[in-house]
Amino acid sequence: MDPVRIKRGIRKALKDLGYPEAELSLLFIDDRGITELNRRYLKRDGPTNVLAFPMTDEAQGELRTSMLGDIVICLDAALRDARAWGESLETTVDRLIIHGLLHLLGYEHEGSTREALLMEEETERLLGIITRSGAPPSDPENDHEVE
Repeated sequence: MDPVRIKRGIRKALKDLGYPEAELSLLFIDDRGITELNRRYLKRDGPTNVLAFPMTDEAQGELRTSMLGDIVICLDAALRDARAWGESLETTVDRLIIHGLLHLLGYEHEGSTREALLMEEETERLLGIITRSGAPPSDPENDHEVE
C-alpha cells in the first residue's frame, strides 16, 4: 500500500464532499487490535473491518474543528474482504476508508435500509472518483508521509 496514493485519494474525496481543508487520522491494525477497540467503544465482540470515531459534538451537530476524527482499518479483515469481494487489497482499503469517512461525516447504515443504500451509493461514487486514472501530479508541499 502506497501512503501517498492513499493520502491523495482521501484528499480527492474530502474535496468532493466539500471539506477540502479537513483532516483525519488513519490507523491500520490487526484483528486483535480492532477486536479490543470494537469491544471497548461499541460493546461488540469480535473483529470488524473499519471503525470511525468522529470529532463532532453530536449535541451541536456541526464540525467545530478541521479535524473530522479517526478511522481505524483492520488489515486482516480487509484481506478477507478483498478475497470475498474479488477485488484488490488497495481497492478494499479505499472502500473501507471511504466508509469510515462517511461515518465521520454523519452517514449511517444500521437501522435504515434507505440510509444504508444512500451510504452504499455514495461509497461507490467516491470510490470511482479516487480510483480514476490520471491522478494529479504530486504536491511535494502536502505529500507528507501518512502516519
